[in-house]
Amino acid sequence: MLSTLIWLPVCGGVVILLFGDRTIGDRMLRLDRWFALGVSAATFVIGVLLYSRFDTTTPAMQFVERVPWVSTFQIEYFLGVDGFSTPLILLTALLTPLVVIAGWDVIKDRPAQYFASFLILEGLLIGVFCSVDALLFYVFWEAMLIPMFIIIGVWGGERRVYATIKFFLYTFLGSVLMLVALIYLYSQAGTYSILDFHQLPLSLTEQILIFLAFLIAFAVKVPMWPVHTWLPDAHVEAPTGGSVILAAVLLKMGGYGFVRFSLPVAPDASQLLAGLMISLSLIAVVYIGFVALVQKDMKKLIAYSSIAHMGFVTLGFFIAWGILDQTGSVVGISMGITGGMVQMVSHGLISGALFLCVGVLYDRLHSRQISDYGGVVNTMPVFAVFMVLFALANAGLPGTSGFVGEFLVILASFKASFWYAFFAGTTLILGAAYTLWMVKRTIFGAVANEGVAALHDVNFRETVVLTVIAVFVLGLGLWPAPLVDLMTPTVDNLVAHITQSKL
Repeated sequence: MLSTLIWLPVCGGVVILLFGDRTIGDRMLRLDRWFALGVSAATFVIGVLLYSRFDTTTPAMQFVERVPWVSTFQIEYFLGVDGFSTPLILLTALLTPLVVIAGWDVIKDRPAQYFASFLILEGLLIGVFCSVDALLFYVFWEAMLIPMFIIIGVWGGERRVYATIKFFLYTFLGSVLMLVALIYLYSQAGTYSILDFHQLPLSLTEQILIFLAFLIAFAVKVPMWPVHTWLPDAHVEAPTGGSVILAAVLLKMGGYGFVRFSLPVAPDASQLLAGLMISLSLIAVVYIGFVALVQKDMKKLIAYSSIAHMGFVTLGFFIAWGILDQTGSVVGISMGITGGMVQMVSHGLISGALFLCVGVLYDRLHSRQISDYGGVVNTMPVFAVFMVLFALANAGLPGTSGFVGEFLVILASFKASFWYAFFAGTTLILGAAYTLWMVKRTIFGAVANEGVAALHDVNFRETVVLTVIAVFVLGLGLWPAPLVDLMTPTVDNLVAHITQSKL
């Protein structure tokens, strides 16, 4: 099942590349679009089947596939999923068909290559979350740069080349040290199995060096302050679909790396450097929130909002050590890690929806400047409902998915320090400030100009895409239990592991 999830979209993308744009007679049936939608929808169905068969009572890897790949170096084609990887696979499988639908009529130039790139990217991303062999993980981790590089570089804005090169250099160079760390762990374990890495008895010096190597790679991907500067440029220049997948899934690779590698492989170093990680996370939450307040470009504002909200993810993961230091127990640690994981899924949905909303406006008025809008509710009332809903979710409104993860992380922060919770809680104020500032000036008020007066409301295709995400945002906000139950055994197993020193 896991191999199908990975290679079905990859092979589907290759097929589209081989056959290109095709029509049937005079009907101009866009086979590339329909084929991409069919493949991505089939992948989502398989993902739902994976979830339905997932055993939520065990932390063990499930649906394991393990065969030799390069036997000389003990490299294996080793796949498996647990409570950390399954939600991210489902998120990837859900958003890809929505991105295909969103780009249905918008992409005029090289549509076959556009849809093929997203299918290949989907398969590689799922490969990252499925890999249990570290070198296989690294191959997928690096390979996904290629389709995203192409998506931004070919279908991006005027400064797409600059943004693409910056994105590639940051993420690629950050990953080099991760490869060095993986090779060192292989030399100690005699295998590339990530599960074996978790059990290695490492000295504190070894753990610190390994943790720092992983930190550089994962911090760039999250992205954490101060290595975040590539993200706003990439978002502004990327096409709408590229921004959706970039914010919703690619950023989650960094958070996933922390719980898959950094915490279990180097628990003592994680505890020693927890203060650094908490500080960087709180800087992202507070400082980047203020940066978002002064943005005039809607895409750039949402991009900075993503950095601030992802700060909650790393805060939730490392606040555990603050709790352990303060209380001497593991109470609340699982709450912080669970909150960070829920925040990753929630942010994927909300940020993806907001970028889609900006894309809807851009397709009509060809501007992302907040000053070019005003009174959109008068001409696009249905769209305004969606925009306001996702904006309120981004601000952490109770009843939406945006509230659940932030609430759990803030609650865990209280167990560690009042001041951690105080600074973390500022995101509820800052998030509401910059998000509602944008909504007030774009959606409400009188019609600002002739361009806004000529706008037409969302069509059937756009309504379907936004409705699907809205259902999940409200569903997870009102009933987060299925997601939390999915993660709980894996979170508890990680907590039990990281609280046992390797020294």
